[in-house]
Amino acid sequence: MKCYECAIEGKDTDAVGICIVCGRGVCKEHLIHEETPAWEGDYPVELKPDREHIKRIVCIPCHEALKENCLFNEVC
Repeated sequence: MKCYECAIEGKDTDAVGICIVCGRGVCKEHLIHEETPAWEGDYPVELKPDREHIKRIVCIPCHEALKENCLFNEVC
């Protein structure tokens, strides 16, 4: 699997992880590995604090979307 973000930039980079939100392959440059809020997968998205404190891999666009949602929900 190749990194989705690198492919958009015209690069051919192997993925080292998969975003838990969108499923895109990500390389070391385009991943964020940190604790993320939990959600049920329903709409509207309702974030909850992570009770397990497990670091998860997300791509940069999904990380930005989660952080934006956190600002409104005051969960993070």
